Amino acid sequence: MLRAMRADDPFLDRYAHGTRAMTASEIRALFAVASRPEVVSLAGGMPFTAALPFDVIGEVVAEVLAQEGAASLQNLGGQGDPRLREALVELMTYEGIHASEGEVIVTAGSQQALDLLARMFCDPGDVIVAEGPAYVGALSAFSQYQVEVCHVPLDDRGLDPSALDEALARLTGQGKRVKFLYTVPNYHNPAGVTMDADRRPRVLESARRHGVLVVEDNPYGRLGFEGDPPPALRAEDADNVVYLGSLSKVFCPGLRIGWALVPPALRERMILVKEAADLCSSSFAQSVAYRYFSRYPWRQTLKELRDVYRERRDTMLGALDEDFPAGASWNRPLGGFYVWLGLPDQLDARAMLAKAIAARVAYVPGGAFYADGQGASQLRLSYCFPTPDRIREGVRRLAGVVAEELDLIRAIGGLPKIQRDVDGGPPASWGGVQ
Repeated sequence: MLRAMRADDPFLDRYAHGTRAMTASEIRALFAVASRPEVVSLAGGMPFTAALPFDVIGEVVAEVLAQEGAASLQNLGGQGDPRLREALVELMTYEGIHASEGEVIVTAGSQQALDLLARMFCDPGDVIVAEGPAYVGALSAFSQYQVEVCHVPLDDRGLDPSALDEALARLTGQGKRVKFLYTVPNYHNPAGVTMDADRRPRVLESARRHGVLVVEDNPYGRLGFEGDPPPALRAEDADNVVYLGSLSKVFCPGLRIGWALVPPALRERMILVKEAADLCSSSFAQSVAYRYFSRYPWRQTLKELRDVYRERRDTMLGALDEDFPAGASWNRPLGGFYVWLGLPDQLDARAMLAKAIAARVAYVPGGAFYADGQGASQLRLSYCFPTPDRIREGVRRLAGVVAEELDLIRAIGGLPKIQRDVDGGPPASWGGVQ
């Protein structure tokens, strides 16, 4: 459940309809408790910034101040530092993207780009198509523009092109105005899956045939553990894909640097919308990022980050295999930060959260990642920030909570008695290896 903002707010009837409809999660207070050191948080997707080379970052900051002086502390154009835009273009070549710096707009994280796109395209009653589940920050950004979010299901191979085509045809037949498809094809947040290479052209073709822009969000694409992901959607369609990137997962999230690679027809309007929002992104942060990616061995740091996150993913998967009761299922992500876990339908992940916090472990209930009430028996686990020992302990605590809930439901006849397989092995999982 989501609750509305305070009913006794004296300004409530003066707010714009979009912000008046915004809601605060009832679990916010529980997450305040989850920040306590005795609670193992498998909830937040915070990058493990302690693995960054602080000596190198210190050198970069000192260089910026010494060599660029007052200029680095001044405002600049809304499109962003052209030197950084060139570096970002080089970064995107590793995903098969060939572009020019003139097509890049620097934003305050890719989150701002989501807001700008919704502001550019959406009127009340319009439709955004998104995977189900979808990144909660995107749902939040879209909600203030009073749009309808239509979810298209994921499976272990990513977005289902046939389901997408059916949804777009249905919405068109209903006279709905679909403004864009929002997708996270690589190491999805929250589902952890990656769209198959053979599905990507089908998704692009369906969007084109129905006259729908594609917004490709790729914050985790450089954090693959077992090889590189398929080429970006933008690599296959430069005219109908807006590509969103972020340095938050591979450098310093506190610098708040993201970008949008936009088709030429959209560039000037998006720059105008960005300048209306904030005039420009931080010139100092952009100077730091430019120097780091143009002059320092960031590839080695990225390799080390991948190693850190791979170890933590493997720790979480091993702990789930060892400790979790039968009836739950989960995927094996090939990169990124998250494992998507399914519980038996009789369990409600949101209702169970208070008991989990009492057992000193936190997660994000799956309903947060849907705009239409789905996801009650699902949840997201994050392995990026806790140490391996904390991950093991957090999974052990959560497994105990789930086992207690299952025992309670069995006791009142809501579930059959456990029938173990002959080999005693874990159940088959959604998304591959459990």
